[in-house]
Amino acid sequence: MEKRAARRRRVFKAALIEFPGGAFNCVVRNLSDSGAHLEVPSPIGIPHEFDLTITTAQIRFSCRAVWRSERAIGVAFA
Repeated sequence: MEKRAARRRRVFKAALIEFPGGAFNCVVRNLSDSGAHLEVPSPIGIPHEFDLTITTAQIRFSCRAVWRSERAIGVAFA
């Protein structure tokens, strides 16, 4: 059963996870009005709350992590 509030679209966009004291490159794999699935080399060192910048679209979101796996983070937009 789908638990998401908004339907996600498949995308492949370069992005940057930014927080005080650091930044990580990532790839946005799907996106909705309320959140995204981020592909990351490792979630280690990425805090619970951070900013996500989709560089090609010049869009910035405030995010909080909802789930994590070995190479991905699911986020909700604040």
